[in-house]
Amino acid sequence: MTGSAFDSKAFLAQLTTAPGVYRMYDANEALLYVGKARNLRKRVGSYFMRASGNPRIEAMVDQIARVEVTVTHSEDEALLLEATLIKEQRPRYNILYRDDKSYPYVRITHHAYPRIAFYRGQRNRRDQFFGPFPSAASVKETLDSLQRLFQLRPCRDTYFNNRTRPCLQHQIKRCSAPCVGRISEEDYARDVERAKQLLNGRADTLMRELEGEMHSASQSLAFERAARLRDQIAALNRIQQQRGVTGGTRNTDVIALAPHAGRSALVVMSVRDGLNLGHRSFFPRHGNDVEPDELMESFLSQHYAEHPPPREILVSHPVSAEAGLPAALSARSGHSISIRTPQRGFKRKLLEMAAHTAAQALSTHLTEAASMDQRLVELAERLGLPAPPNRIECFDISHTGGEGTVASCVVFDASGAVPSAYRRYNIRDITPGDDYAAIQQAVHRRFRSSDDGERILPELLLIDGGKGQVTAALNALAEREVDTIPLFGVAKGVTRKPGLEELIPGEGGAPFRLPADSPALHLIQQIRDEAHRFAIAGHRARRGKARTQSQLEDIEGLGPARRRALLNHFGGITQVRAASVDSIAKVQGISRTLAARIHAALR
Repeated sequence: MTGSAFDSKAFLAQLTTAPGVYRMYDANEALLYVGKARNLRKRVGSYFMRASGNPRIEAMVDQIARVEVTVTHSEDEALLLEATLIKEQRPRYNILYRDDKSYPYVRITHHAYPRIAFYRGQRNRRDQFFGPFPSAASVKETLDSLQRLFQLRPCRDTYFNNRTRPCLQHQIKRCSAPCVGRISEEDYARDVERAKQLLNGRADTLMRELEGEMHSASQSLAFERAARLRDQIAALNRIQQQRGVTGGTRNTDVIALAPHAGRSALVVMSVRDGLNLGHRSFFPRHGNDVEPDELMESFLSQHYAEHPPPREILVSHPVSAEAGLPAALSARSGHSISIRTPQRGFKRKLLEMAAHTAAQALSTHLTEAASMDQRLVELAERLGLPAPPNRIECFDISHTGGEGTVASCVVFDASGAVPSAYRRYNIRDITPGDDYAAIQQAVHRRFRSSDDGERILPELLLIDGGKGQVTAALNALAEREVDTIPLFGVAKGVTRKPGLEELIPGEGGAPFRLPADSPALHLIQQIRDEAHRFAIAGHRARRGKARTQSQLEDIEGLGPARRRALLNHFGGITQVRAASVDSIAKVQGISRTLAARIHAALR
């Protein structure tokens, strides 16, 4: 599917000018590119308004099928989120750096007199880490302010343990010199806790404490201490502006609803370990008379039936206390869960950011839905269907030289792809490489009756293949007595170039082509490509599993329990193959002799 199927003008017309992150996908839902923008409309629009002069970028633009955006408060927040998504999802057209540096953090060590320092790398469980920060400069600026405010030591333990007199940091009032006993352990611990309060986003609480101490110091005529406390309070606001994008929020889901008649948008933004991991958008269908709080309650109960809930859930529309949802989720997850709608502070800002993203997602979705309706109308006209189809299914086959044959069945409706209805079929008992028999078996299995005799039937059936595949599918439909379903084969043609596909009617008649710029053809290409992607993914998984089991089963002394322990320990055959003999020998039940045998066999 080419980029011509993406209506960039309609998309840009409703796109916000706020800062944020944009993600570009192709027709197969593969992530092409992640980028950040100070102005989303201006930045995304630049890809379509003029030639870039960069062949790589122009090739990417030709493949764009949809664009998704996440709205943020600032460009710094967009920077962090962009880096997270690039690292986690590794888009095809982004530059991936080999050193893969992590985000910078502030580290407070586990010590009687903890050290506060800049940190970048793998985090351990003993120390405490606060972040992430958008840049190394912001961490260093925060550390500078914290040292001036609380005079915490920045030196390493080896330096700290060998001091006999205060260093220069103490002389310039940036360290309280705990190394030589100039401050008690209790007073130093108090300063550390205040620094943690600030880093955890509880600046308001800390300010009230400092204000109380400042007034007490004034009343006691300790004006020098009062002045120092005043300076500390003034510095708190500056540090909060430099703090990472989640404001001390550690593990929270932020859920915002943008209601609309018949079809609303829900955005779930996840914060884990202080890092904004991005969002997922949902578009539930519902009646026109459904209230927003009812919609939110229903979504929460269904979403967290499949996903483990965090301890805190922030929602844009409060759920009824009578529903008992927090108690039900708490009982299911085994820990206390809070569901609330914050009215102020940084969590309110997070909720507003999610709400803005939900509104943008709804606007984009409605624009795409209108485009989908137009495609379906033209599809019905081009294929001679009595009405635009409400359910389209497409089959494809994938294998490698006949090995691990898998059939896919993908489903599209009036709103687009319906992944929950997708199905895969592991094909067995056929001649390896016989695609006709594979299609016939898959279609035959798809249309068998359910336990109650009811079958959900598509209004259009597409088969990725030529006349042979179409005939095989028709035979399967006849056996299942559902041969009235309109069926078309989608053949790639001699050159196999997009836009030159031939459509083969199942009811007979000559193959024909649709114009290369036809929205109906673009929809057929999108559905066919999705079926192809889904089949390949299933085939690779089946083939990989078979080869993994075969490799390990051939090793003498490595039974099922040890194979399972080995794979669970390393996470997969690739990691086992890369492991050393010493590492393999650490797995429970595997001796060094067996570890050496495994190491040799996998090489």
